[in-house]
Amino acid sequence: MRTLCSSTLIGEFFVIAFAALVAMKDPDLSAATVWTVSGVAMFLTLALCGVITRPGGVALGWALQLALVVSGVFVPTMFFLGVVFAALWWASVHYGRRIDEAKARFAAQAESASGAPDAA
Repeated sequence: MRTLCSSTLIGEFFVIAFAALVAMKDPDLSAATVWTVSGVAMFLTLALCGVITRPGGVALGWALQLALVVSGVFVPTMFFLGVVFAALWWASVHYGRRIDEAKARFAAQAESASGAPDAA
């Protein structure tokens, strides 16, 4: 799960950076505000890569997805991109857990097979 979720978060890092560049064109937003909010969000995406497997990591990821969708208020394209990344986040969590379960089953089977006596 960690690999899939981290890949999604790294993609979001770049999307947030590009959205900040678009938001800079809004005359109602100051550069300091745009880069402070975007910088915090970008930092959170990277920090979340490290804590994704800990308790609450997935919930923090969902909060980040919600924030991306809400950022569409300032950059309308982010409504669409936020929904796309929320779907990617769901897929990363869902299929990542399935992959982790399959790996655990495979490891258990390999361990039980290596512990069995030889038939020779």
